[in-house]
Amino acid sequence: MAPSLRIFNEESESPKLLRVGTRLDKYRIVSRLGEGGFATVYAAYDTIEDRRVALKIPESRYLENSQTIDDLQREVRIMARLNHQGILRLKDARFVDGHFVMVFPMGEETLADRITRRIARSTAVDYALQMIDAVAYAHEQRILHRDIKPENFILFDNKLIQLTDFGLARIQTTAKHVSASGTLGFMAPEQAMGHPGYRSDVFSLGLVIYRLLSGELPDYPFEAPLPGYQKLRKGLSSDFVALIRKAIDPVPSRRFRDAVAMQNAVSRIRYPLSDRSVSQQLGRPVTVSRLSQRRAA
Repeated sequence: MAPSLRIFNEESESPKLLRVGTRLDKYRIVSRLGEGGFATVYAAYDTIEDRRVALKIPESRYLENSQTIDDLQREVRIMARLNHQGILRLKDARFVDGHFVMVFPMGEETLADRITRRIARSTAVDYALQMIDAVAYAHEQRILHRDIKPENFILFDNKLIQLTDFGLARIQTTAKHVSASGTLGFMAPEQAMGHPGYRSDVFSLGLVIYRLLSGELPDYPFEAPLPGYQKLRKGLSSDFVALIRKAIDPVPSRRFRDAVAMQNAVSRIRYPLSDRSVSQQLGRPVTVSRLSQRRAA
């Protein structure tokens, strides 16, 4: 049986006060990036590897709760098993000076930050293709994310975008009722009722893509015409627009059954942009694995 994080935490000392300049082993905190749920994210400097990193550190008071420890351990083990260019890599995870520290590569900004500024249509579609590919990979590994939203996609150089924050993720085995965890505005209606599944991840992903390409986020229950729909259609092929509409269908059975099926569908769209010459220049064509083809809807 794998050891519990509680075993390692028992021998840790009193938590060190965290502020700019604080050293946690080889990491020096540079600034506070934000907080959400029960953890705070810091920008830090790795003094050994000479590079910037992001530290996700849960509040110490939560570490006294056995459920929080179990959730952290699950998140670490899920992220450790994921190896994909579209998923943020977990570099390190351990107790340091009384704090549980998760270390990640440092990106430039979140998608939530980026969509506040103008984005070239081809770049936005490229991001969408990468996001679909990343979630499809997670679903292939039977990982249900449950909190897909713009804040959980991190941008890097060369227009690379990566999915992160698997704090609510679960290994999908059998359907069962769970708490209605997620983010309002991006949560599928059935997930809000405590019944998340691959189709609810597809719904959230579809809404992120809709927001990216239209500048608007429809409120559920959706009413026609959807806000920003004309802007969504601008420069996109009708097939790609139809794919997005299918992903955000309020009725789960009418969506793609998982992101793998969504990936297969988008791979059959030869020209996602109405300008075919630009479509052909997209730098990251979606790669469909044999497993994906077997699971296509």
